[in-house]
Amino acid sequence: MKITLTEKESEEYFYNALCNGLGCMSDYGLSLVWDKKKYDASKAKLNSPCVEDVFMQMLRDGYSITFEDEECEGEYTRSIGLKEVYDRVQKTPVEHLMNMVTENDDAVTADVILQTVFFEEVIFG
Repeated sequence: MKITLTEKESEEYFYNALCNGLGCMSDYGLSLVWDKKKYDASKAKLNSPCVEDVFMQMLRDGYSITFEDEECEGEYTRSIGLKEVYDRVQKTPVEHLMNMVTENDDAVTADVILQTVFFEEVIFG
């Protein structure tokens, strides 16, 4: 079965995953890193944003965000841009994607979406 999401849906589900799943990634020895100047430029376009709002704006501005591997000598360091969000959110395993679609999501759902977007598969957990 192939699921196709709109760009808006992909952004919404990825944003929700950022909000609910960033802590999971640190459990795997990964830290989200970004260019401070680009972050500040994107943040300046928003009113009272949370960090996830700024990350999404950075992606919309054509910048990337990176999970940096701190434990395996960089083996799992990955960067993504908005194109990867559009292409990969819909590749999330269907049971987790449907949990997000039906608003029955949790940290596990978020974790699986983030891993799918950054690694194109679920590696951890």
